Amino acid sequence: MKSFSIKNNTDLTQGNIAKGITTFCIPIFLGQLLQQLYNLADAWVIGHFAEKEAFAAVSSSGSISFFIVGFFGGISVGGGVIISKYFGAGDKKKVEEAIHTNFLFGIIASVLCTAVGLAIVPGLLRLMDTPEAVMPFSLTYLRIIFGGVAASLMYNICMAIMRALGDSLNPLIYLLISSVTNVILDVLCVKTFGMGVSGAAVATVLSQAFAVALCIVKMCRIKDYTRLDFRKLKWNGALMKEVAVQGIPTGIQNSVISIGNMTIQKNVNAFGADAMSGMGAYLKLEGFVFLPINCLSMALPTYIGQNLGARKYDRAKKGAAFGILSGMALSEVVGLMLFFGADFILRFFIDDDASIVYGVTHATTTSLFFCLLAFSHCAAGVMRGCGKAIVPMVTMLAFWCGVRVTYVTLAVKIWPVFRTISWAYPLTWSCSTIVFLIFLLFTDWTHAFEKETIRRKK
Repeated sequence: MKSFSIKNNTDLTQGNIAKGITTFCIPIFLGQLLQQLYNLADAWVIGHFAEKEAFAAVSSSGSISFFIVGFFGGISVGGGVIISKYFGAGDKKKVEEAIHTNFLFGIIASVLCTAVGLAIVPGLLRLMDTPEAVMPFSLTYLRIIFGGVAASLMYNICMAIMRALGDSLNPLIYLLISSVTNVILDVLCVKTFGMGVSGAAVATVLSQAFAVALCIVKMCRIKDYTRLDFRKLKWNGALMKEVAVQGIPTGIQNSVISIGNMTIQKNVNAFGADAMSGMGAYLKLEGFVFLPINCLSMALPTYIGQNLGARKYDRAKKGAAFGILSGMALSEVVGLMLFFGADFILRFFIDDDASIVYGVTHATTTSLFFCLLAFSHCAAGVMRGCGKAIVPMVTMLAFWCGVRVTYVTLAVKIWPVFRTISWAYPLTWSCSTIVFLIFLLFTDWTHAFEKETIRRKK
């Protein structure tokens, strides 16, 4: 069946490859940039108008929230792959069913994620050896975040649906509105009302809920078959199985990698609140490194899915090469800037010299290897787009969790300095890059969907 394009959506199976990917990526890039600018403003407000322990709590809580939210969010990626595949193939009925199946999954996942998050947060904080001075701040922040986690999950579901259909503009608009709302609420709650970490968490939840509301209104007003209709929300076992097959590996990958990151954070915590603050400030900067990586790794599954659905195999290969090489080049440029300017930039967040030393140490150790990080993420995006999500899952679990945790656990005992922790990242990025390169060069990933379809029919 011939591929097609409809209003508000982009058909990535036609036209110039570089132009098509770049055009699709621009709104995603701007959206990610807005997110990072919001993160900077958020960190600045907390870092200057709350206690040092509050900043340490917020900045070190990301691995815990991602451990749970990342699992369900990863499954939404699978839903996006399925939608883009059927969109590229021109199957309107399947696209409609996949949209509603994915949205219904988001509702169910929101209930589960809230319950699980609230139940296990205290235990996870203790497992990470969170300092006693930081513990009450971390507990307060994460309880509010998980109390409103439905907003985060449904936001990711809506974004995955829109982008799978080639719409990267409206997610940008809603993210802009959400980011501005978040900054305003941050200033009001943290600075004006003196709510500290509670204010930061409330601002995050409310701004994401506002974005979800905007997404749903937009999706319900579409005039064609991609319209969201709550009357059509029903369980579709066959499609949910497809979504699960593509999404669960990514969800498991996200969660298990988070376990690795929590192990890293545990070792960082052992160096005290200064190390936690310095590392937390660095992670805010690292978000800018992920701008080109994220926008391409999010665009590539849609591009690959649409083109393989339309059976344009050579075009899929050329787009994969363009996306990966572009991500590597752009991230390395950002890495060089961070390598030489880390000390200056970190002072935007924190004024404490002892904390800055830790942030600079980590930056100068990892930043020159960002091209490897980009390769791994973009290659993983290609694999998800062709239905091979199991490959990045196994690879990243093996290296970004297994090897990383083993290395840190053993190496810190031999070389008990902070830089030892930092070297865990470039070492494991190098390992995953080798595996992904072998897969892309020596396997027939472009026919993965057809092979899976034939296998299921047998």
